[in-house]
Amino acid sequence: MKYKHWQVASPCPEGQQRLEEAGLPPLLAGLLAARGLVRLEDVQRLLSPEQEPFCNPMLLRDMDKAIQRVRLALERGELIAVFGDYDVDGITATCLLTQFLTARGGSVVPYIPSRLGEGYGLNPEAVHALAQRGVGLIITVDCGITAVEETRLASRLGVDVVITDHHSCKEELPPAVAVIDPHRPDCPYPFKGLAGVGVALMLALAVAGQNEAAAVFDQFCDLAAVGTVADVMPMTGENRAIVSLGLRKLDPPRRLGLAALIRRAGLEDKPVTSVAVGYTLAPRINASGRMGRAEVAVELFLTQDPDRAEELATLLCELNRERQGIEGEIFQQCVQQLEQAPQQGAIVLAGSQWHQGVVGIVASRLAEKYSCPCFMICLDGGMGKGSCRSWGDINLFALLSACSGLLENFGGHALAAGFTVKEENIPALAQALRQAVADSCQGQALPSVLEIDMSVAPHLLTVEAVESLDLLEPCGTGNPRPVFLLQGAQVQTMSQVGRGRHLKLRMESRGVPLDAIFFSNQGSELGLFPGCRVDVAFYPQINDFRGVRSVQLQVVDLCLVPSRAQLEQAIYDKYSRGDPLTCEEARFLLPSRGDFVGLYRWLERQSTGCTVVEDTPARIARSVARATRQREIPARTMLCLEVLEERGLIHLKHHTDRIQITLCHVEHKVDLEASAIIQKLREILGN
Repeated sequence: MKYKHWQVASPCPEGQQRLEEAGLPPLLAGLLAARGLVRLEDVQRLLSPEQEPFCNPMLLRDMDKAIQRVRLALERGELIAVFGDYDVDGITATCLLTQFLTARGGSVVPYIPSRLGEGYGLNPEAVHALAQRGVGLIITVDCGITAVEETRLASRLGVDVVITDHHSCKEELPPAVAVIDPHRPDCPYPFKGLAGVGVALMLALAVAGQNEAAAVFDQFCDLAAVGTVADVMPMTGENRAIVSLGLRKLDPPRRLGLAALIRRAGLEDKPVTSVAVGYTLAPRINASGRMGRAEVAVELFLTQDPDRAEELATLLCELNRERQGIEGEIFQQCVQQLEQAPQQGAIVLAGSQWHQGVVGIVASRLAEKYSCPCFMICLDGGMGKGSCRSWGDINLFALLSACSGLLENFGGHALAAGFTVKEENIPALAQALRQAVADSCQGQALPSVLEIDMSVAPHLLTVEAVESLDLLEPCGTGNPRPVFLLQGAQVQTMSQVGRGRHLKLRMESRGVPLDAIFFSNQGSELGLFPGCRVDVAFYPQINDFRGVRSVQLQVVDLCLVPSRAQLEQAIYDKYSRGDPLTCEEARFLLPSRGDFVGLYRWLERQSTGCTVVEDTPARIARSVARATRQREIPARTMLCLEVLEERGLIHLKHHTDRIQITLCHVEHKVDLEASAIIQKLREILGN
């Protein structure tokens, strides 16, 4: 199991019935009711995301100042630099503002720093370079909220800066012309969950004005949707409208670059959902920045040449494959290192040969594998650049803030962040981070809990039922992708696919055959075998293969289900240790008079001519069951033998895997009900 605990939501039959009567399919109705959505108006709002109201962009603090400066730059014909981050959010935001300002007659240059050469965010080298090119205004997107010194430098060089960002703020804000960030403590904008591209979209809408805002939104909501999903922003509030309406613009896509990428990613004939963006498109776009080639993705989204779009989309897919190979190597190195020297509370690893663009993904995989926050640090010339990923609601930005005295710089979100640290400070940083995690958890272990919406019967998993779950789109934080539980499915076959990186399963449950795929799991640690039974937590999805549509389970987690014999043995072991038994467990162990009679008569027959019987407990129980035509229950047979020994009818001698039973000659009648063992079981049962 990947998760230590599975928590299944309580079903709500009354709410489900009410929703079914309103016309919702049973699977969707049961899911919504289990999530506490039983009022029709709440359900209607969830299932109509495009009608989610937008806040007025002018509520963003400093938006008025930003509009004034941007319009002035357009009027003067100043050279404007749109300075973005190298992830999907930053790339889409950069392309959005570049295209918007260019269409309004602006002279615009997109600039995304090299992840490997410059690192994250506004930097002095870039400011100098842009000033030398004659840039009069820098607009940051998805970065800049911590660029205090860089903003001062730009001002000294005669360059104004407008900052748009969505990351957490430090105490001191940059002295820019305008600082737009919904996380500013003094920002009245009610929705705080905008992505960087969402903030950039709000700037474009505000600059365009009310009369043109609808047309601008329609033109750029596709880029905003991709960036919002890729940055794992909450799928609540206006983000639902941005993503829902934006995804519609991808079916079919209007931009040559997105159309080419969708084709190369194998999504051309499939609906482009939030899942498709998050797990198929986003990794390919991200690969450009991770491999130090962010300009490839920028050009892809801005190009008007169909042939060039195909070339760039192909290159992105190649970069992603290269990224996957490097990521896998680093991950295995880290796992081996942690097996030799385990770390508790927080994982802090440093290496000089790691690829800076990939360690963030490795940190995410390690955090999931070991159920704790992970900090990966790439060393170069005495300095370390770190990427970290959270686990169990640990706020990384707060952790880094608490350790700021050991850091050169840091920034990010609660769940993902970056930092710079001197190599000599890493041991102290590791200790401080682990202490901060311990303080956050108040001595409790970090939670490793999988939230499951509901347990389902296999006959409910029809193509039509699973398709009805598409009404929940877009899914994400705050409106998670549905997770179901299937209990006691039997594994029929299993095989490795995807060059051995994934596990494909063929299962059967109550006569219903089911296919399942477990990504990034080879199965070696699961202990599965053909014929075993498993409980499966999964995302339901539709697999379209050669025109045939069928339900497939995308496994989130699974665990072996103990056999009946194993469960019964566990009860007996619990009794043997002296642990408290439940009424059901005591009832199971309590022998009947027939159990004693059948066992003793079998012992008498076996001991004819001698007084000793020796065999394994399992074979003794099997032989007794055959002789008495009763169900084989080794645990109860052992308890019967203990009672017979207690009452002086036999003598037991235990060997490694066998027991030796010697019958005792007893002339008087023995009352088995007087056994202390029997009386204790009856006390538990209350009789």
